[in-house]
Amino acid sequence: MSGPENGDAWVESSTGERYWGRFGAAGLLAYDPARGVLLQHRVAWSHHGGTWALPGGARHGGESARQGALREAHEEAGVADDAVRVRFESVRDLGVWSYTTVVADVVVPFEPVISDPESLALEWVPVDEVAERPLHPGFAEAWPELRALLDVRLVVVVDAANVVGSVPDGWWKDRAGATARLRDRLAAWIREGVEGSRVALSATRCYPQVLLVVEGQAKKVADPEDAADAACPLRIVRAGGEGDDTIVEVVHTQLAAADRVIAITSDRGLIARIDALTGPDGIRAKVRSSRWLRDQLDSDS
Repeated sequence: MSGPENGDAWVESSTGERYWGRFGAAGLLAYDPARGVLLQHRVAWSHHGGTWALPGGARHGGESARQGALREAHEEAGVADDAVRVRFESVRDLGVWSYTTVVADVVVPFEPVISDPESLALEWVPVDEVAERPLHPGFAEAWPELRALLDVRLVVVVDAANVVGSVPDGWWKDRAGATARLRDRLAAWIREGVEGSRVALSATRCYPQVLLVVEGQAKKVADPEDAADAACPLRIVRAGGEGDDTIVEVVHTQLAAADRVIAITSDRGLIARIDALTGPDGIRAKVRSSRWLRDQLDSDS
């Protein structure tokens, strides 16, 4: 079986501009709050050589932007897939060609390693100092919007009992099994990414952290297969007492961390309790119904 079609070639627009990557290109913006953003100093013979930009390059045929960015970052800087958690994608689409910046949080600290001839240096650059470097023109244009995205972390807190109970499909016969099916659908939803417009964010796609709160018999549900990885975007939160109390506590904790929170429930009493919570600068959680979540899952299935 042949591998994916290599995308290493120039694309030329009708006005003569050339762009690298037959299937578009992608780069990884790895962000470590303690050290800043990982930047690559490009060699002189490369396109816009001598400038600073993100590890990245041409996508292969059939390869998603996320896959391409992570592959290129691994090839050029030794970034392991499980060292980062992807948070957003931001696309610059020129019609004949596109470049996707994949924004990811560093969850396992690492030192980058120059592993191909395209880099003069790889450095962690503090966020406030990025604009002081001679940046690749495309990255320089995109940086202000990307910088703003670094401050946005989307967390979805799911009332599992309410979502499972919103469809009369016999869930009461096996609560843990029904919750496991919800867990798997949520995991698939996150892997595909959510259109930014669906959750009122400026990013093209986002990959939220999902906290699935379970109670009662549903607490028997197993953790996701990759739960041991720091980059796992789905966590099971098992309520010690009442599920509603745990959901309120979880939402409050995430708001206190200045996260953007979407709480999923159709329980009116719980909605009132969530609406009363505020984070820094009056930040509040948005509440979406169980039907809203099911519509999202159905649209991506």
